[in-house]
Amino acid sequence: MKKKANVIILAGFLGSGKTTLLKQLLAYEKEQNHKTAVLMNEIGKVSIDSDSVPEDVPLKELLNGCICCSLSDQLEKQLFGLCKENELDTLIIEATGVAHPVDVLDACLSPYLIDDLQVSGIISIMDAPRWLDRESMNVQARMLMLEQVKHADYIVWNKTSGLTEKEKMLLTNDAIRLNEGTPFALTDFAKVELSQLFTLSLKKRSEHQSVSTDKLKVKTFIFSFKGSINKELFESWLRNVPSSIYRIKGYIQFVNQIYLFQYSYGLPTYEKELMKMPLRLVFIGEDLDPDQLTRGLSEVETKSKERKHL
Repeated sequence: MKKKANVIILAGFLGSGKTTLLKQLLAYEKEQNHKTAVLMNEIGKVSIDSDSVPEDVPLKELLNGCICCSLSDQLEKQLFGLCKENELDTLIIEATGVAHPVDVLDACLSPYLIDDLQVSGIISIMDAPRWLDRESMNVQARMLMLEQVKHADYIVWNKTSGLTEKEKMLLTNDAIRLNEGTPFALTDFAKVELSQLFTLSLKKRSEHQSVSTDKLKVKTFIFSFKGSINKELFESWLRNVPSSIYRIKGYIQFVNQIYLFQYSYGLPTYEKELMKMPLRLVFIGEDLDPDQLTRGLSEVETKSKERKHL
C-alpha cells in the first residue's frame, strides 16, 4: 500500500510569519531524513518567499491569485503533480495571507488525492499585535482573520514579546473563546515545538464563512531598484507608508550588501543575503497607489545617488 504524505497547511494573514515557520519545519524535516515538498501561493506575480526553500526541496508555486478562489483548480493539479513526481513523507502548503484555510483543506481532501495525502492539520500563524488592533482594519480583513483562528488545528500567536500580560491574556481568552480545545502558543519568530505540528488531529469542521479576496481589495505592486540605495533615506520614506500596506518583501541593497527585506505592521527586518538577487520589492495591501509608491522610491534612489557623489 502506498505511503501517504503528511500535509501541513500554513495559514494566517499577510505578514504573520508563515515563511519563518516554514523554514523551521524544513530544517526539522531534514533532521528526520524526511522527503519534504512545498507548495507556495502568492497573490502577486512575483514570489520572494520561494527563495527561502532549499534547492533540494521539491517546490511548486501558484502566483498571481489565491488558491481558494481563482487558482483552486490549479491547486489540485499541482498537489497531484508533487505526489506523483516524488515519494513524499511531508507536504507543506503555505497559503497566501488572504486565503481561507478550509478552502485549502478541501482541495487536499479531493477524491483525486485521497490515496496520496493525509492532512495533519491547519496551523494558523497570527500577528498578535495586528490581531489586537484588528478593529482598525476593514470588515473583510477582520472576518478573514477571525476565520483563520476559528478553523485552526493549532494557533501560533506570533510577535508577542512586546505585549503586556493583559494583552497576552486577551490572546489566550480569544483562542479559547473562538476555538475551544485547540492547542496554541504565544511566541516570537514563530518558534514552537515543531514535533507537535506533525501529530495534530484534524477536527470536524462546521460551515465556514467565505471571504472573497475581491472584497478584500488586496492588490500587489512591484518596484525594481537600479542599484544600491541609502538606508537612512529609505527608512525615512518607510516611516510614512500608509497603514493600508500590510506587507512589503523583497531584496534591497545598501552599499555593497544585499538584504532580504521584510515589513509587516510597521516593523521592518533586514537579513543579509549572500546570493546576488534581483533588487525589487513586492507590496501587498489595500488601495495601493503605484504612482505614489514609484515617486517616493524613485526619489530615494535619486537622493541616494546624489549622496554618493558628495
